[in-house]
Amino acid sequence: MRIVALAGGIGGARFLRGLRAAVGPQDEITVIGNTGDDIHLYGLKVCPDLDTVMYTLGGGINEEQGWGRTDETWSIKAEMKEYGVGPEWFGLGDRDFATHLVRSQMLTAGYSLSQVTEALCVRWKPGVRLLPMSDDRVETHVRITDEQGTRAVHFQEYWVKLHAAVDAEAVVPVGADTAKPAPGVLEAIAGADVILLPPSNPVVSIGTILAVPGIREAIAAAPAPVVGLSPIIGGAPVRGMADKVLAAVGVEATAEAVALNYGAELVDGWLVDTVDESSVAAVEAAGIACRAVPLLMTDVEATAEMARTALALAEQVRK
Repeated sequence: MRIVALAGGIGGARFLRGLRAAVGPQDEITVIGNTGDDIHLYGLKVCPDLDTVMYTLGGGINEEQGWGRTDETWSIKAEMKEYGVGPEWFGLGDRDFATHLVRSQMLTAGYSLSQVTEALCVRWKPGVRLLPMSDDRVETHVRITDEQGTRAVHFQEYWVKLHAAVDAEAVVPVGADTAKPAPGVLEAIAGADVILLPPSNPVVSIGTILAVPGIREAIAAAPAPVVGLSPIIGGAPVRGMADKVLAAVGVEATAEAVALNYGAELVDGWLVDTVDESSVAAVEAAGIACRAVPLLMTDVEATAEMARTALALAEQVRK
């Protein structure tokens, strides 16, 4: 079985760990990772979502916080502070710095982000094929109004520094409209037996991937069934502040609204948590097969069961 999953952030990475546990060694998983969160810091190219997937599946993630390296130290960050060089609000540990140094060296040498990601995965052995959504530069920005007036900030500043405490007025994946899918992305989608949309942020993770011209169209046209899992449970995001960016695009923070925002032209099946069982009928009325099952990723086995249920639903709605 050839499975393609779109992913970004902690929720996507943890779902992938469960998915990997749910399938057999003969099955192939290709992950199309969000690069809209990418940011340049200290002269280095930082790819938070790609690295979170790589570290999580490779056994190097800080499990407590869900991002960054385990057994991390912070000497470089402390030294940068002594030099008065920021930003102080974005934490890059010493081990993490090494990843970004290697990536930036290779990019400067002329390698593409796809090639660099493949090389980094040689060390981490994530058990999946990890592809960036694009080799082109895409950065998600958020329009806000605060004491400094109306302005656009990088998504990382909005999320990490401001903690999404200011209303998001618009979310713009800058550069996405002219970006091209990375090599292998469209081919993986066309050749997939199943396509999964994990419980990642539907606006700034999966939504940004879908904003790259050709990717949404390829998924909609693919013969494989497409099944998504709701990142919203009981009217609130399980983790993070997805409700803030959903409001910016005019979507309610409900499992039903997120499904309808993706639309029946994109997804064939949708899983909601048991607490949202009342939304099943409305989602199915929109032409999307829907089931209510436990969706809390409490451990790897619980997550694996979510993945098995998604794959079973894919079989039921196979075109």
